[in-house]
Formats: sequence, C-alpha cells, structure tokens
Amino acid sequence: MIHRTPAVVIGRRALGESDRLVSFYTREYGKLTGVAKSARRPRSRFGSALELFTLGDLVFFDTGRSELVRVDHFDIAEPYVGVREDLERLAQAAWAIECVTRLSADRDPHPALFRLLVRNLRALNASARPAWVAACFALRTVDLLGHRPRIDRCVSCGRAHPFPRAHLDVEAGGLVCDGCAVSSDAAPVSGGVVGALRRLRELAWDDALRLTLAPSLEGEVGTLTERIVAHLSGRHLRSTRFLAQLRRSLAHVAEPPAPRFR
Repeated sequence: MIHRTPAVVIGRRALGESDRLVSFYTREYGKLTGVAKSARRPRSRFGSALELFTLGDLVFFDTGRSELVRVDHFDIAEPYVGVREDLERLAQAAWAIECVTRLSADRDPHPALFRLLVRNLRALNASARPAWVAACFALRTVDLLGHRPRIDRCVSCGRAHPFPRAHLDVEAGGLVCDGCAVSSDAAPVSGGVVGALRRLRELAWDDALRLTLAPSLEGEVGTLTERIVAHLSGRHLRSTRFLAQLRRSLAHVAEPPAPRFR
C-alpha cells in the first residue's frame, strides 16, 4: 500500500553498495525507517533530499510484512541549510532529534510532537541562541509526552513551593524539599530555575524563544532539561557528550589571552 505524509529525516546510514536506510519522524505514522533504493549512486533521483533534518513530503510503500518500508520519493519542503552550516546549531538539532528518537516508539503517531519538531528546526535554522531553542523544545516535548514535572509543591510531603534547597526528582515526578530529597537522582534547582520553568509554561512558543535570562540561569535550565531527558530515556544521549565538548571548546576560544610579560 502506498502512503504519503510530511516527514523529517532523523537518521540515515549506508545499506549495501548503493542503497540507504533512512529514518523519518512523520506526522501521520510517527517514527519509521525505510529503504531508499540506489540513494547513494551519483545520479540518484533522491539527490540531496535525504540530508539530516530536512522536512519534506514522503511517499512510501508498506507491504505490512516488514518493519521497513520502501521509500518511493521524498520532496523537499524546507532543507534547513542553516542548521547544517553552523556547528552549534547542528549539535543542538542532533540533540533534539535524539530526544524524539529515544522518547518515542516506532509507528506511534504524535502530530503535536511532529509540529513541535518542525518549529524547533525552523527556529534553529536562524537562531543566535540555539541552546535556548533546544531547551524550550525539550521542555515542551516532555510536557507533550505526559512527563511534566510538578513544580508548585513538594511531591513527597506536599509542602508548597517556595522552600529552601529545592530539588527536582524526575522519577518522583517533580520538586522535592531538602528533607524529602533522598533519591540520588534528585538534582538541586535554584528558585530562579523554578521561576523560569513556570514562566515558560505560560508563554507561547515564539514568546518563549524571546525570553531573556541571565546566561548562568539559561545554562541551568539547559542542564536541567538534559538531565530530565536522560532520565526518561534511561541513559545519557550521545549528542549530550558532543555538546559538552563543544561548550568546552567555545569557552576556551572565548577566554582572553594571557598577558605576556617581558
């Protein structure tokens, strides 16, 4: 049976001598993987359409006898070239894609998550704050998938926030006070972070992207979202390690040169 759906390329690898195995996140069918015949040949009819992060119109055949589908064609709608041409945008896009891959099941459609992924890639394509875009995306993804942490009170004893020395326990489902923070997975969070999370829940997507925080607070929110996603997926994402290396490299470049004395 032939199917057509909007889709984003979220993974690809070589298959045999000339074919390519391509993973998509689609609007109607969720996450699926297909074989693109002869996609690696110089004069392939797919051309550059199957580049990572590309949004397009996917047409595929599904016999129902295999988990793999056969990709008939993929017409580009938005290539998001700006994502691939900037290292930090590329890294944040890869992290967002891995969030979707780890937190969603095969062939489990979630149109709202698909729309959010497209919004994220569109924002990353030109944003000067790619880390903030990715953090906003991750928080909304967690909410959409039903894992929103409770931040108005301690989920263990019921004590209303604010309270000193708050922690976020993802497994428990939200904030815990210092006296209830017995889990090793409970991460300390500042009042500023809790306030930022509360504000982000109130804002529309475009307004959330424009929200300005102190760099240290923005970094705390980003680190917390990475921790939440790692817990929900059962392990640290591979792209998180690359992001950490990239941050160290950028910090080193930004450091002023040491004074030279004669």
